[in-house]
Amino acid sequence: MKYVVFYDSADDVAAKAPAHYPAHRARLDEFHTRGTLLMVGTFANAQEDGSMAVFTTSEAAEAFVRGDPFVLNSMVRAG
Repeated sequence: MKYVVFYDSADDVAAKAPAHYPAHRARLDEFHTRGTLLMVGTFANAQEDGSMAVFTTSEAAEAFVRGDPFVLNSMVRAG
C-alpha cells in the first residue's frame, strides 16, 4: 500500500515559494534518502492544480507534512 499527500497551493505560491524551497527540498531529500518518499511533483499548473507526494507509510506522510516548510509557512491551503 502507498500513501498519497495532495497539496492545494495557497494564493500566489509562485511568488512566495522560492524563499522556502531550499528547506522544502532538503526535507524531500531527507525522506527520499530514508526510502519513505517514492515520488513527488506538481501537476501541470501548480497554482491551480497543486501537487502530490507518494510515501511508503502513513507515518512518513504525516511526519513529512508536520515539518514541511511549505506547510509551516502557509504555502499550502488548510484542508
